[in-house]
Amino acid sequence: MTVYMDLENLLKEKNVSKKKVCEACNLQRTQLNNYCKNKVTRIDFSILAKLCEYLDCTPNDILKLK
Repeated sequence: MTVYMDLENLLKEKNVSKKKVCEACNLQRTQLNNYCKNKVTRIDFSILAKLCEYLDCTPNDILKLK
């Protein structure tokens, strides 16, 4: 079983642009793209918390198992 990030789909579901997320969470676009494309090997919990707060979701909505 592996953990992956389903952030890109969540952004589409909530109809939120990456630009707005970057501004609200104080992230660089490259950083957010890495999270969306599952190119992150170590998740920064403070970033995860900011994303959850802004998107009004839980880590379970972003992190998935397959």
